[in-house]
Amino acid sequence: MTLRIALVGGPMYDGLYRILDGLDVEVVVHADHPTLNRTVESMLRRGERIDVLSTHSKYAPSQSQWLTPLDGLVDDATLRPLAPRAVDLCRFDGSLLSVPRNIDVRVLWANRSLLAGNAVPTTWDDLVASPLTFAFPGRESGLFGTFFEVVAAHGGRLFDDRLRPTLSSPEGRRAVETLVAVAHRSPADLPDWHYDQVDAALGSGRVALAAAWPGATQELRASAAGRDLEPHPYLSGANGLRSYAGCHSWAIPSTCGDLDGAVRLVRRLCSSEAHALEAESGAVCADVAVHDGVKPLDEIDARRRAITSRTIAEGMITYPPLARFPAIEDAGWQALHHALRGTIDAGAALAEMQAAAENVLG
Repeated sequence: MTLRIALVGGPMYDGLYRILDGLDVEVVVHADHPTLNRTVESMLRRGERIDVLSTHSKYAPSQSQWLTPLDGLVDDATLRPLAPRAVDLCRFDGSLLSVPRNIDVRVLWANRSLLAGNAVPTTWDDLVASPLTFAFPGRESGLFGTFFEVVAAHGGRLFDDRLRPTLSSPEGRRAVETLVAVAHRSPADLPDWHYDQVDAALGSGRVALAAAWPGATQELRASAAGRDLEPHPYLSGANGLRSYAGCHSWAIPSTCGDLDGAVRLVRRLCSSEAHALEAESGAVCADVAVHDGVKPLDEIDARRRAITSRTIAEGMITYPPLARFPAIEDAGWQALHHALRGTIDAGAALAEMQAAAENVLG
């Protein structure tokens, strides 16, 4: 039986899919993550068959009603090589909903030719005070995630210990004002950018600074500006370096029509061969031995890998596992987007986000 699969697409992810060559699969969705999520939700609500789904540890809880628990289906031989923290992030309410593909944290890249004698900022406050242009996603999950990072770097939280929203806070206001200030001296089309457009702006020399996920490394270094790019630790605040993170992962929906075939494909996608393909892009594959066995290409790559490892160890932050998180994220990024465009101020943006989160969580 031909397996129907839904994949996240883009330069950071597509290199892995060579492992599907020659397999009996039909790719029913291949899109950026927001589009993938919306399309898959619509398909699953209709009961449409999807056998294997590309998802993420922060989104799987919201998809849990349509996902098959993998405990007992995916064997220990598949899970044992994977980073335990990554596997834990893929659990929700005690069930393994997906199997990790990679671990994402951000690294700051600077274009030496555009620094004009300015130091590379080490903190968000340094960045605001600097004349350098900095690219970040101006839409959807990337924008809300960047807000999360600035809030956390300054010691704030989006939710308290009882998972009540705390977005409207002094740290929240500081974060919105920081992003607005930085966006105002960056390219005017920044509010339209997703992750790939941020990478393209950095790679083409449109901006001096940008944060990138590990999977973008190969393409960035091969870009027009690649020879001038150097890695640095991501920006920090009083609470230290913080990068919002999580795991891209593989799930099997309850609409699967061939469970045995889907399990075999997940094992294939979690094999050392698959993780080696993932690592070629610079991504931090979930297989610890494969990741550790990849030799740096040069001094720049060695530095990048060291910064990435430190960020995972010291600065990795994740959202709490909330079944209705996407609704909070959607409302949050739209309010932030309006603030970037100057149609509302920081206070109004925070009030919108807080009210939406309270409404979603009841």
